[in-house]
Amino acid sequence: MSETQIGFSIERRGLDLRFRTVTLTAREWLAPDFVRVRLSGVELAGFDSPGADDHMRLFFPNGPVESVEELRAAPSREYTPLAWGEDWLDVEFAVHGDAGVAAPWAAAAPFGSSIGVGGPRGSAVLSGTPGSWFLVGDETAIPAIRRFAALMPSDADARIVIETVSAGREIDIDAPVGVEWLHRGAAPSGSALIEFLGGLSGDDRVGDDPFVFIAAEQSIVKPGRALLERWGVDAAKAVVKGYWKRGEAEYHAPH
Repeated sequence: MSETQIGFSIERRGLDLRFRTVTLTAREWLAPDFVRVRLSGVELAGFDSPGADDHMRLFFPNGPVESVEELRAAPSREYTPLAWGEDWLDVEFAVHGDAGVAAPWAAAAPFGSSIGVGGPRGSAVLSGTPGSWFLVGDETAIPAIRRFAALMPSDADARIVIETVSAGREIDIDAPVGVEWLHRGAAPSGSALIEFLGGLSGDDRVGDDPFVFIAAEQSIVKPGRALLERWGVDAAKAVVKGYWKRGEAEYHAPH
């Protein structure tokens, strides 16, 4: 055969861990419970995030702080960088109720409020070209899904499935294929995705040599790994992880 199979791998890269102080300069509501904010500051010079699934840690002080040490001691949560430039960084937040420290800050903090940014400290970077793409997640995975979708060729063999609460909370995703939206209603987060993944058979595999990304509440991991087995996908060429864990605010997503 003259055709050559295009392959890919996931490469791990270490990054210099830096801590930066930034301020809130813009806010845009993309859905009733999903907001994008812009963080600005000269300390963002040199910021980089080569992996679409990277995690950085944001530190949220309760009011003004007088030192970097005090800022680093503030409550923190992990988020995926969406886009950035020499002095700005965009981050998206799923906002459900007033629980926690991050979402309320993103939703209502006054412009000029300062927070800390740590990392990313490492990246998992796609090297080469997947033969096909399967991206699945809840609202917390939307920034990573956006970034993976931007890597797809225009004729990609792909499927993107995202769970949200209901119609009216769906968000525009720039991708070469349409997004399938699942609605969980009053059921726990991840319920619709778990049902969806459990209903997929080996015949539903998206295409040859797929890159599989599945991220949502921690309960998604078991059915996600089971799908890899049914599809015969090497776990080293997939990302299946819990981005958050119900009832555990300090949960750290695996890197």
